[in-house]
Amino acid sequence: MSDMLDAVDAKILDLIQHDAGLSVAEIAERVGLSSSPCWRRIKRLEDDGVIQRRVTILDREKLGLDFEVYCTVKLSLPTKENLETFEQSVKRWPEVVQCATVTGAADYELRIVTRDMHAFDDFLREKILSLGLVSNIESRIVIRAVKNSTAVPLGLISPYVGVRA
Repeated sequence: MSDMLDAVDAKILDLIQHDAGLSVAEIAERVGLSSSPCWRRIKRLEDDGVIQRRVTILDREKLGLDFEVYCTVKLSLPTKENLETFEQSVKRWPEVVQCATVTGAADYELRIVTRDMHAFDDFLREKILSLGLVSNIESRIVIRAVKNSTAVPLGLISPYVGVRA
């Protein structure tokens, strides 16, 4: 799909991924189009699945959810059924904001957000460990976030002018 994007598409994507609240008129003005053609491009990008959804990023600290932990999880027996059970469970747990299968000694890497150490301990005991599938968990508490971005590095797919570095 990236080979089908032109410079205007890349500029639209860059604007939207940094501020999903921009109106079509604002986007159109910034990329040099009128509203109708700009809207059609955005609609095409949505229909093609390039734009998956638009979200609002909340300030976790102001909401009292500033305890962040990265956990590597190893299953006792990584069978197809156990992997599927674990993954379906993770999808239901709001504390897990990211989950990926990984290579190496662990099976999964999870990013968990919660209120405090006690809430994290409850989460481990009541959710992850209660599945009876896990043989090992290694947790790393985040002291300070250095960079936290949801932006995709569009400059890596094309040399388009106007895409942020």
